[in-house]
Amino acid sequence: MTTLDTLPVTAASTPGRAARTWRTLRSSRTALVGLAIVAVHTLVALLAPLLISYDPTANDPAQALLGPSWSHWAGTDMYGRDVLTRVLYGGRYALGVSVVATVIAVALGTVIGCAAALRGGWFDDVLGRVLDAVLSVPAILALLVVVTALGTGPAVIVIAVAVVFVPQVVRVVRGAALAVVPADYVTAARARGERTWSILWREVLPNIADVVYVEFAMRASWVVLLISSLSFLGFGADPPTPDWGLMVAENRTAITVVPVASLAPIIALATLVVGLNLAADGLSKAWGVDRIREGS
Repeated sequence: MTTLDTLPVTAASTPGRAARTWRTLRSSRTALVGLAIVAVHTLVALLAPLLISYDPTANDPAQALLGPSWSHWAGTDMYGRDVLTRVLYGGRYALGVSVVATVIAVALGTVIGCAAALRGGWFDDVLGRVLDAVLSVPAILALLVVVTALGTGPAVIVIAVAVVFVPQVVRVVRGAALAVVPADYVTAARARGERTWSILWREVLPNIADVVYVEFAMRASWVVLLISSLSFLGFGADPPTPDWGLMVAENRTAITVVPVASLAPIIALATLVVGLNLAADGLSKAWGVDRIREGS
């Protein structure tokens, strides 16, 4: 017997899908906690200019290496800059660059993965071999090669992260799409003579949206970590940009004098990554998405 849950999801049923998504979120405490943490980080980053009055990049040698006080709640760093101010503004950089890079990576990976599942044949075989070759290179090493060749800056980092993560997204989305392609509604669409893009957009993509959402949340957490790692190694944000990884690198020599200057960005980075992972884990369990099976 056919039930509402077994019917194919199409682009026209988006409002109903949104309602089901909201019910899923309310039923998953893990997802709600994770999304709440990410929402707090986003809100604080957007309101940073209203929450703090200090300039995040202005040096004040007379105020260097001060401990927490009423005027500087998290103290100051070795250049006399307010640590709390730089942490709040660092969230803007981390979220902005990470979200843009993740959106590009997931969007490209989803289109390529769906196209590979739909086309099959030599295209799928060649793509599989290329993916195997690219995925054999560690992500951080590939990022270092790209930024060394192209230089630093937000635009380069976004392109580098997107290029590195596209193959991983392709593999996961392709696995999910392969389960949808043999369905009767996809076969009927092909029989009607619909083009590949139309089938992808109207028949395949709406039915693997759960996998794409979970993949976005999971990739975002890894992207945040990678971007901060690049900044820590000196290949990411340029000084005096307020960036969490750069803050840890700049203040590690004075960690015994002002430990908060290094601990504050670490805590901010850790809570954001934990929030994204909780959201991805909660959504995957609520929707029954098996990331290991999809990526195989």
